[in-house]
Amino acid sequence: MTKRFTAWVVIALFLTCPAIATTQNIPVLNLGFSGSGIGADLLKVTERANLWRKHGVDVRPIYLTSGTLMAQTLSAGDIGLAGFDVTAMLNLGVSGATDIKVISVMINRLEPFFVVRKTINTPADLRGKTVAISRYGSGSDIITRVILRYWKLDPDKDVRILQSGNTPSRIAALMGGHMDAAIVSSTQVQKILASGCCRVFADLAELPLDYANYGVVVDGSLLKTQRANVRRFLEALTEGIFVYKTKPEIAKAVLRQSLDEADVGPVYERLVKSMNPYPLPEAKGIQTALDALLTPKARGARAEAFMDTSLMEEIKKSGFIDRLYAKAS
Repeated sequence: MTKRFTAWVVIALFLTCPAIATTQNIPVLNLGFSGSGIGADLLKVTERANLWRKHGVDVRPIYLTSGTLMAQTLSAGDIGLAGFDVTAMLNLGVSGATDIKVISVMINRLEPFFVVRKTINTPADLRGKTVAISRYGSGSDIITRVILRYWKLDPDKDVRILQSGNTPSRIAALMGGHMDAAIVSSTQVQKILASGCCRVFADLAELPLDYANYGVVVDGSLLKTQRANVRRFLEALTEGIFVYKTKPEIAKAVLRQSLDEADVGPVYERLVKSMNPYPLPEAKGIQTALDALLTPKARGARAEAFMDTSLMEEIKKSGFIDRLYAKAS
């Protein structure tokens, strides 16, 4: 059974299962997401705070095993929204298969850690080594190539880049000695460090780069047919960021599901600093991601063609965000 077929089966079961069918006449939006960590945790916080229903929308998260598979699923029309691998969605956009728009970016910089086996001490030591990514063309692939070039390494000649799977799979590959390096999310890095096999080579958040890392992409047709519903979704997600930043007891309860207690506080503080309370897509960060894409069709592509800031601007102008944070002050 292929991964794509499996994803469609999951979607079909999700949409037809009577146990989760809504009894209220509110609009349904299918949101695909991949990987664990920041995006998945933000969805849990938003759900725990009952924000989807508060804003009059039924958001149904559908887990997919990689950003590449999520792009395929969006292109097939099985989901209308995709989070949080902006890069993989841009790869889909430049292909011309689907009209995609980035409508929100909550973290506009590289956020993960680059983790290596302890024998690697300098960028030069990576030559000839194997670096794990999720899938070719995914966000982890593109980010890996961006940072290798930053360290003056040719990702196609100096290292071997191999598909391993999302963050938990990459951690397993590193711990098993099958890979030498990989990017690992901040919510998962302590798990691999505790094994003793590896160390943090670089905190990518410290690199001087704007990068549209975690965000939400929408099928452009949805902005025309369900614009008001997509705005409700963004209001709920923006309030989810507010809850994450101002109600640590909720966010930390979610983090405890995947972290040891000693790691919850430091990871929470890091993410609070990274999350933008006004998650507006920014051209500079999207352009960095576009310029890193491997496909020749990305050459000359401009960020403005793949972003729509109008809904977030409307939300900001309405005073919604200001009112949220005024209550917390």
